[in-house]
Amino acid sequence: MADAIWSFQTPPLVFPRPAFEVWLPLPSLLAAIPMAIAGATFRAAQLVPVLAGALVPVLAWRLAADVAAELALPTGRARTLAVGSGLTAAVSLPLLLHSALPDSTMPFAALALGACVLMPRLLARAKAGDALPSRGLVVLGVLIGLAALTRNEAIWLGLAWLIVVWVSGAGEARRRIALVAIPGVVAAAIFAPWAIRDWGTFGTPFPGQALSNALSIDGSDIFAWQDPPTLGRYLALGPARLVELRLEGIAHNLFSVLLLPGIPTGLIGLLGLPVLARLEAARPTLIVVAITFLATSLLFPVSTTWGTFLHAAGPAHVLLIVGSLVVLDRLIVRVGRIRGWTRPVAWLGAGLTIFGCTLFSTAILPSYAASAAAVRDRYAALAGQLAAQGISLAGRGPVISDFPIWLADTLDIDAIALPAEPPESVVDLARTFRSGWLVTSGGPPSLWPAILERGGPGARCFAPVDLGTPGDPRLAGALAGTRLFRVSCP
Repeated sequence: MADAIWSFQTPPLVFPRPAFEVWLPLPSLLAAIPMAIAGATFRAAQLVPVLAGALVPVLAWRLAADVAAELALPTGRARTLAVGSGLTAAVSLPLLLHSALPDSTMPFAALALGACVLMPRLLARAKAGDALPSRGLVVLGVLIGLAALTRNEAIWLGLAWLIVVWVSGAGEARRRIALVAIPGVVAAAIFAPWAIRDWGTFGTPFPGQALSNALSIDGSDIFAWQDPPTLGRYLALGPARLVELRLEGIAHNLFSVLLLPGIPTGLIGLLGLPVLARLEAARPTLIVVAITFLATSLLFPVSTTWGTFLHAAGPAHVLLIVGSLVVLDRLIVRVGRIRGWTRPVAWLGAGLTIFGCTLFSTAILPSYAASAAAVRDRYAALAGQLAAQGISLAGRGPVISDFPIWLADTLDIDAIALPAEPPESVVDLARTFRSGWLVTSGGPPSLWPAILERGGPGARCFAPVDLGTPGDPRLAGALAGTRLFRVSCP
């Protein structure tokens, strides 16, 4: 159950709110284990992504080792490629950052990479004419099923396995059907109880809000109340704008998600993808990454700018790391031949990626920490000022806020999302939920509270309440821009 409603597209809209109509349950269920032991704290919730994040470099090493074996690299170069990939993954900014965040990113990355590393092994045994690797196929099904309880993109794992099996020539059609069916049945059996639960709770076994996300024309549509995404509104944008949205989605996923945070491995790794595409060891990972990238960019071009691909990009970052080490290995060998080097220097490539990622992570991570601390301080200051002014937000329905999850968690109250809509729409929202308070941070891209200055229907229903100023300058700065309104309208 949840004490915050941030999407109004899936009923029932009640408190306590049935959880996971959009997010899948496994990351939260895993996080609940250390929280039950060590207390319901953020640090306890971090344990699962930290462990998953520690596993991802190991899987990167294994994937790179398989690539090196298929390329028939000499022992020294093969070890450098494998170990270098693992160590680079351990210090890569996007992987390191999400290893500290209790969300689905790193659990999905670990499960997806585990499945992709297993697929070529199962396929090799099947192509050798051996008996069906039943245990391995069951393990693959378990990995895909658990991934499906983590992120919706797990469906592309199943599709990747279907593709590699069907084009592999692994026996007659009946044998290939069995190779696909066994893990498919296992994965479906793992996911089925949750689908049944969602069907009974939300009226559908399918991923919540997927169609609405596909029809979004702005990221804030996820919070829509009176103006939800519709096909008519979507098509009214016209062909030119619809194409432009997709170009924006592709650019965001490529540059903002993959290349810039993954400096220097991202750009170099792109050059290595043609090599990896020819290798059976890397093909499942490449297929999963390619389909995920294209599906999020083309089917969900607006939602992906708010994190759809970002949280499923773990395998992509690892693939680019391996690709970059392959490119650098070949480049160093070529330079060595030209320069007449007599000693192996394959470690130079791994040294470059490890040093570059370490330098970039060290430089950028403090800014993320400072941003997180500023948000923490804002809500600590808000709680302190509410107490100092004798204001209680409880007892007048859920509080409307542009950050409902943060507000609900820090103040231990029910909260609902503030839609990017006119005041009269928010008044209707307040009446529906019997809400008497609105808290807004006033930061971009929110329309609030500046929209109240324009007047219009419903604007007078929001009466500003003075929060005062904290005595601590740090907390005063953190609270700057935060506004409290009493919602009251006949």
